Amino acid sequence: MLRKLLKHGLLFLLYGAVCSAAMALYLFIDHLQNRPDLQPWHLATLDDDYIAAKNEKITSIADYLKLEDKLFGQLQNQVYNQIEPERRRMLNRYSRDSLADPGKFDRNWNRTFELEAANPRGGVLLIHGLSDSPYSMRGMGEIFHAMGFWVVGIRLPGHGTAPSGLLNVTWQDFAAVTDFAANHVKQQIGEEKPFYIAGYSTGAALAVEYSLRILAGSDDPMPDGLILLAPAIGVSPIAALAVWQERLSAIPGLKKTAWESIQPEYDPFRYRSFAVNAGNQIHKLTTEINRLVRKLDQGQGIKGFPKVLAFQSIVDATISTPALISGLFDHLANEGHELVLFDINRNTEAEPLLVSSPEATTKALLKNRFLPFKLTLISNTSNESNKVSEYQKQANSDLVTKKPLALSWPKSILSLSHVALPFPPNDVLYGVQRNPKHAGIYLGRINIMGERGLLLISADEVIRLRYNPFFPYLKHRMEAFVTNNN
Repeated sequence: MLRKLLKHGLLFLLYGAVCSAAMALYLFIDHLQNRPDLQPWHLATLDDDYIAAKNEKITSIADYLKLEDKLFGQLQNQVYNQIEPERRRMLNRYSRDSLADPGKFDRNWNRTFELEAANPRGGVLLIHGLSDSPYSMRGMGEIFHAMGFWVVGIRLPGHGTAPSGLLNVTWQDFAAVTDFAANHVKQQIGEEKPFYIAGYSTGAALAVEYSLRILAGSDDPMPDGLILLAPAIGVSPIAALAVWQERLSAIPGLKKTAWESIQPEYDPFRYRSFAVNAGNQIHKLTTEINRLVRKLDQGQGIKGFPKVLAFQSIVDATISTPALISGLFDHLANEGHELVLFDINRNTEAEPLLVSSPEATTKALLKNRFLPFKLTLISNTSNESNKVSEYQKQANSDLVTKKPLALSWPKSILSLSHVALPFPPNDVLYGVQRNPKHAGIYLGRINIMGERGLLLISADEVIRLRYNPFFPYLKHRMEAFVTNNN
């Protein structure tokens, strides 16, 4: 009798669990389906973009640019020409002559760009981030070109066109383009001149994967150094679940489930909508990096890796700063690598409002252990001034030195953000103030006030910092890095 009761009890619990799971799935799908309608930029099938498995004959920048020409023609037909009259507004990047039209800029920075040099001192490949475009590497490209470097800012497949471009792209497509772009830059400068890769977010992860793959046996040209901005080495474990949501979109009528967010497209050079597949691909890329790191680190650190100079905010809503250290820097041999961390502004009254303080992380790095790399912290730890200092701890040392800098936190800014690092304060799109000579949209400070729930964009988008007030420091360090590393 007892056994029978237990059996019925277990069946009841199992039935309840299945029903609860089914109800949770139903509510989840219902929530996703009740989001805004998909638009032409979510539905376009841009099959003229590069796919590594399909475009094996495209092995050069010249070939890639020809394909890019076709792709942007396809974008015109499938998106620009399909915008309904009521959607042709001042804040739609796909409406010609609107404020958000990329054509308002000196060139369409959604496309691959090349800055040639008559007698280059070296070469630099620039790789942008996920859902981003070559525009984010514009400032860095101009710095290196002014120094005499041959510069290529590559457009990764799926980017710079419409958000639907990220529905089916793979990280292997990104890696294949990185390969032939790196070879192209090296061919332009010759064997004897230095070659660098500078990457932002996913672009930085691609630079790391590329270099690890060479150490593992690939015969592509090894960079002499890597400059990494907010490198996406560690992302949220939740990204691993993205594939399951993506699979729901194969069910007829559930196309919206392929999207993590469905947003109006008002930014000329960055998608606001985010495909679930994009998160899945960055998870796969970081998993591959982790595999290569474990393979190459035999207990003594990875030797022969290109010298690294990395910049990262101690707080970052997109990637994990501790994972950057544990997933990469702790595994590199002591060969001159450096991580620069930007602390939060500690001279504010906002401490009680913080979800958590990064102070424990910075203290652990500066005081509690020896590191196989040089650590630099930009901070105003005195709590008395917005002026910042450079705190440096050499590799395998517990000595911390302090050097005051001629830089300060701007008033009312609490921290950097993931999206701010590559952009100088005078950037016409994301900078500290509007340039009256620029006819296009300005997103550096979105000054919109009213009742909550009125806008399709979240309050987070309004308050997020979009430029780097410490870009002059970043510029100085990058220039010194490529000069002293020659």
